[in-house]
Amino acid sequence: MTRPTTGPAPDGTGRGRTAPAAGPALLSARDLAVRFPAPGGRTARAVDGVNLDLHPGEILALAGESGCGKTTVARTLLGLERPTSGRVLFQGRPLGRRTRELKAYRRQAQLVLQDPTGALNPRHTVYDAVAEGLRIHGIHDAERERVAEALSRAGLRPAEKFFLAYPHELSGGQRQRVVIAGALVLHPKLIIADEPVASLDASVRGEILALLLRLRDELGLSAVVVTHDLGLAWNIADRIAVMYLGRIVEYGTVEEVLTRPRHPYTRALVSVLPDSPLGEPQVLSGEPPDATAVPGGCRFHPRCPALARGQAEAAGVAGACRAAPLPVLPPGVPGAACHLAAASGEAAVGDGRRKLP
Repeated sequence: MTRPTTGPAPDGTGRGRTAPAAGPALLSARDLAVRFPAPGGRTARAVDGVNLDLHPGEILALAGESGCGKTTVARTLLGLERPTSGRVLFQGRPLGRRTRELKAYRRQAQLVLQDPTGALNPRHTVYDAVAEGLRIHGIHDAERERVAEALSRAGLRPAEKFFLAYPHELSGGQRQRVVIAGALVLHPKLIIADEPVASLDASVRGEILALLLRLRDELGLSAVVVTHDLGLAWNIADRIAVMYLGRIVEYGTVEEVLTRPRHPYTRALVSVLPDSPLGEPQVLSGEPPDATAVPGGCRFHPRCPALARGQAEAAGVAGACRAAPLPVLPPGVPGAACHLAAASGEAAVGDGRRKLP
């Protein structure tokens, strides 16, 4: 699996841009934790210590199996969930919780949902759907021009042709473009896209991914893309954070993580990709553990192929895998939270960084 540095990506998106240079983060999460009450007086640790930085003009993929906490992270980054502990920062400032503060923030940070049919009101025309954000934020000047510009940027041209259309009259790809136009109309600095192409036909997926890349290049738009599909991350993202059971277990550039994965969980996910560099697919046994009963030691150890095959034992870390807590990965530093990777000199763990209980 060789990723191009120029020319089109495997799905035709034209992906070939290297990651943006590091600088002040646009959006950050620091020691983010979100916990929910569960039946029987238990607590679900949906997000259990997450550090992230998103830079201007960067696309960050937040990847992992269903139930790993990635959507909860996305909702918390948008201010839709209140963190139990930790902070979200936008342009270096903590995200406020007052209604006025959140409203101002959401003009800069917009959400693109997975299901465009559910995101659009079937009784509203395309024009009203796109103009809704302007009206909520009290922007009344040049409404028609703003809506037309957003639709055109989203690839619906001529824009006026779609003004009076209703969602049921559009294709799935066109509906997703309307949702994206509704985000663009406010000229945000970032979007958070939750599985943005999961509900679309394969023939349309590449078009929407190419649109997101073009918006990044033309507008300097930053994006967090939540996905279970590492192939999507390969084609669109600059960096990737792989989540398991509420934690980021591996982080780095897409090329680093998907061509040389260090964590056994990431290796298993990469192994089932077409043209995987890892050879034989690794099928994980069992289901992800319950977030109300996080295993001790490495939270992945009950399903870890490296532990089951004796690799951890041979490296002398099997006991640590089962019992020794791993530190939360710091923001912006490539690495894997894995005892075996550390023993192989591929990741730094147990270095005194603060651990969450």
